[in-house]
Amino acid sequence: MIVATPAIAETPLPIHKAVEYSMLPETASIPERFQMARDAGFERIECPTTPDQSLAEAMKAAAEKAGIKIHSVMNMDHWKYPLSSSDPAVVEKTLAGARTSIQNAHFWGADTVLIVPAVVNKETSYRDAYSRSQVSIRKLVPLAEELKVTLALEEVWNKFLLSPIEFAAYIDHFETPWVRAYFDVGNVQLYGYPADWIRTLGKRIVKLHIKDFSFRHQPGGEKTTAEWVPLLEGDLDWKAIYQALQEIGFHGTATVELEGGDEKYLREVYRRLTAILNGTAAPISNS
Repeated sequence: MIVATPAIAETPLPIHKAVEYSMLPETASIPERFQMARDAGFERIECPTTPDQSLAEAMKAAAEKAGIKIHSVMNMDHWKYPLSSSDPAVVEKTLAGARTSIQNAHFWGADTVLIVPAVVNKETSYRDAYSRSQVSIRKLVPLAEELKVTLALEEVWNKFLLSPIEFAAYIDHFETPWVRAYFDVGNVQLYGYPADWIRTLGKRIVKLHIKDFSFRHQPGGEKTTAEWVPLLEGDLDWKAIYQALQEIGFHGTATVELEGGDEKYLREVYRRLTAILNGTAAPISNS
């Protein structure tokens, strides 16, 4: 049985609620997906890099018809072809994709492109990832500035930018308002506290990703598993996150990044997201 504890009402944060395009049913047509997102309550949507112009036009038309705004572009291929690669051909491939993302954003009326700045692995040291990615991202700034699209860098499980102080310094090194942070509250739960990151990054944060994460202790305490879980069913302290966002005066968009589902599922996700941004979120436990 699902049991939710009562919560005290707070002031809703001035944050737009958005959904990932990938969360919408693949079996539905493009217009049906956008309409489903709007019917579930979402005001905005984040779409992936779309090189096919006819497809980009169809998505724009569907968004306009449904009355939902495409607010950001999820850049593709920055994992497979990282900006921190030692191979110039690899870097140029992902730079080309990022330029397409910026063009998509301009065409759709979106104001950000989400970019994973670097990947640290056996082939790429931390120091090299830092310096190479800075060089690569600087190549994108002129186009971003020209088209008024912010490059929003996200911290992910890439063994890079592992503290909020370092992330803040990394962004500040660009010395431009066109490079900011796309902060994912769930990604740092494994090795930090989201509220700490929010307060440290402050005005550098331009957009938010919202998802939940949990550490599961197995019987006997001998094994612990970590997994993504539905909103309010994990270990994130949503009250602390709400308070931190309130303190920095965040006015932007929060996009849920979860498993996909039908309209009933999307409505429930929207309800839980609303509770988080209203300061009324209460943990949900299965017992």
